[in-house]
Amino acid sequence: MSRIASTFSALQTQGRKALIPYVTAGFPFADITPALMHGMVEAGADVIELGVPFSDPMADGPVIQKAGEKALSLGIGMVQVLDHVREFRKRNSTTPVVLMGYANPVERYDQKHGDGAFVRDSAAAGVDGVLIVDYPPEECEAFADSLRAHGMDLIFLLAPTSTDERMAQVARVASGYVYYVSLKGVTGSGALDTAAVEQMLPRIRQHVTIPVGVGFGIRDAATAQAIGKVADAVVIGSRIIQLIEDQEHAKVVPLTIDFLRGIRKALDA
Repeated sequence: MSRIASTFSALQTQGRKALIPYVTAGFPFADITPALMHGMVEAGADVIELGVPFSDPMADGPVIQKAGEKALSLGIGMVQVLDHVREFRKRNSTTPVVLMGYANPVERYDQKHGDGAFVRDSAAAGVDGVLIVDYPPEECEAFADSLRAHGMDLIFLLAPTSTDERMAQVARVASGYVYYVSLKGVTGSGALDTAAVEQMLPRIRQHVTIPVGVGFGIRDAATAQAIGKVADAVVIGSRIIQLIEDQEHAKVVPLTIDFLRGIRKALDA
């Protein structure tokens, strides 16, 4: 059983929902990510999604795009992202870490370091799951098998526009959890329609037996609590990025802890 699967299993036993914060690696300072990850765990995070900076993201809104550009300008690439995970693992061997990003950095890494290097080096660093936005499930079976052989999960996005056929395709390949994009659009855009999410999740669960996390548009404790009533996990990214983007170094981790503690309390209420 992967670290992600065992985490969700333990939460289910406790009757609790997973809190999954997202942050772009190397933002807002090149060296802050491991400390920020530890702070997130201290605040009650169950899984951490670490964004791999990329110059041409298709699913990310202006907030996360800007964070990615800043991280790239600070010299953060896949090598540095894996270094952040390695550093985090020196003090935390239990909290799952998911890399979220795009095909280009993954394939470029393999070009530079050899076929299969991304999977091998991610596993060695302590990564537990990978979410590649632009990898469709029908082209991912070998990649998913390789990840599973190294104890990692391949996570997919589902959207309000996903057909039953697409859900079934994802269900065949995905492991760990699936990430339901709660609105049509990019990260951080629009107002969350909790009623629409409630209607969609039973449809997804007809096909998908692994946990379902919901993200894109969760900004505060109230929306997190509402989504937590119907989903297995709540994913929060853009709001965290906004909170820390203009802060001085010393305030980034304490502000994140304070914010996430409020979300954790609401989810557990």
